[in-house]
Amino acid sequence: MEKLYRSWLFCPANNPKLLYSATTYAPDAIIFDLEDAVPVDEKDDARDLLVEALKTIDYKDIIVLARVNPLYTPFGEKDIRELVPAGLRYIRFPMCETVQHVQELDALLTELEKANNIPVGTVKVAAALETPLGVYNALAIAQEERIFAISLGAEDFTRSLGATRTSKGVELDYARGKIVLEASIAGVLAIDTVWADISNKEGFQAEVVHIKNMGFDGKACIHPAQIDDIHDVFTPKKEEIEQSLRIIQAAQESGIKDGGVIKLDGKMVDIPVIQKAERIVKLAKAAGIL
Repeated sequence: MEKLYRSWLFCPANNPKLLYSATTYAPDAIIFDLEDAVPVDEKDDARDLLVEALKTIDYKDIIVLARVNPLYTPFGEKDIRELVPAGLRYIRFPMCETVQHVQELDALLTELEKANNIPVGTVKVAAALETPLGVYNALAIAQEERIFAISLGAEDFTRSLGATRTSKGVELDYARGKIVLEASIAGVLAIDTVWADISNKEGFQAEVVHIKNMGFDGKACIHPAQIDDIHDVFTPKKEEIEQSLRIIQAAQESGIKDGGVIKLDGKMVDIPVIQKAERIVKLAKAAGIL
């Protein structure tokens, strides 16, 4: 079954209650944060809590990631060395700027997988591009073997540029477009940044529509109340599903496969349109509405 990657909920790993209750909000992915959300003097305890949670809690079909600390800090390597044997299989890799950063992480993960009888390559990485250099190197990073997603980190990115983060997000248009384009080339997910102004629901909803239309696969969020809005935008609507089923049926009846064009309701339908219809149907099935 096609996986859903619409909503990525950040939860601080130093909050024991959220380690157990985050599943009740039904995000597609949970990112337990060991980095920015956790004070320095709580990082070791937060890691211990997350290790225990991974060993004891059934997160069912929700993808569980840990945003580990960068490897250049005193905490990053220890995060990975303790979490992978405990069962962590997805990592949100912060401040990723170069292929060398990914390769350094890959070497550490390969060592741990071999030492713990885990097939090499099992642990996948979502690279957070949070600086101009990281965004510049998006394609090269996305093409590394362990990468399954690249994500924009807007707060650090705009801070690095000296830009102002606005509700319209025009200062992010280039970075967003580059990440979507190069994620598509590499065949990985493109996940958008968080919206921090929880009180501005209308602005958040408009941004979700905008980034979905740009081609993003999902969006990170910092509050459970944002999940339904993300799912509403990223889940295929009834009309889309019905039209997609008609397109697929017409394509099957016509015998079109590797090329050519058919006509449906006065409109020309070619292979890319059929592929989009197939994608919509897969997402509908994954969401349980087909």
